[in-house]
Amino acid sequence: MKSIFAFYASLLFLISPKLYAQELLAVSPSPPDTISFRLTSYNNIVLEAVLNELDSLDLMFHTAANDMTLIEAVRDRLKSVTYGNPDSVNSWGGKGTSRRSSGNDLKIGNQNWEDVLIWENKHSGQETDGKIGLDFFKGQILEINYEQNYLVVHPEMPELDKGFEELALEINSGMRFLKGSMQLGEESFGNSFLIHSGYAGSLLLDDAFAQKNKLDSRLEIIDEKILKDSYGNELKTLKALMPAFEMGSIHFDQVPVGFFSGALGRQKISVMGGDLLKRFNWIFDLKEERLFVKPNANIKLAYRE
Repeated sequence: MKSIFAFYASLLFLISPKLYAQELLAVSPSPPDTISFRLTSYNNIVLEAVLNELDSLDLMFHTAANDMTLIEAVRDRLKSVTYGNPDSVNSWGGKGTSRRSSGNDLKIGNQNWEDVLIWENKHSGQETDGKIGLDFFKGQILEINYEQNYLVVHPEMPELDKGFEELALEINSGMRFLKGSMQLGEESFGNSFLIHSGYAGSLLLDDAFAQKNKLDSRLEIIDEKILKDSYGNELKTLKALMPAFEMGSIHFDQVPVGFFSGALGRQKISVMGGDLLKRFNWIFDLKEERLFVKPNANIKLAYRE
């Protein structure tokens, strides 16, 4: 009896390390994936990507986008993409048409996506071939380090460094907004801002807010520009300085703000763009829809012209 017991004990000893290793492999989360990026002079995040194991791309990471898009200008050099017939689409500047391609594979860093739908349009951020959005990292924790130019994809919430502050996050139609407050004279104006890394400036105000508070007559206009959306629609913007802006406990003085001229009702949401975003490191908890920010070394940089 003793020898039989010893036999089964030795057999268990031989088998169990392998079974234990397999069990660990099954339950252990993937390690964090760090992806370097390039920040352009237009405050756009550029990621190196490979499409269908064949085409190399520079993609803008766009916090206000859901799908993947590629611009028409790269069509001729792509060897692995086939588009169908155009469909009607809506954009922030009006309506347009776009072709689409399904069944694509995309790789960025160690992240791989299958059966990716691609929309074709006219424009993306400068120096990029197209864009991808936050939804590509759904169910994970995404860290954006604007100070050292990298993203980290965490499978679980990491331990936060000292200085991170949680900001209230609003979800509307799949897009992520945060609250901000502007000070003009003795008046304070609260508003919600779409987190929009594809916009190069700091704040872009919606038409209703700008009209209601008569900003074109109460603020000194310092510049005028023409913006184009992804489908080529043109919009004229006015640029002014807002005396004070706050988000959470963070305070800014003399922040550039833009708003549209001659298109009342078209710009329906206010936007926070790259010129403010780059002054923080961000952690998007895309499991629980929470947001954490920490000021970084860019906090006192001059604003982009």
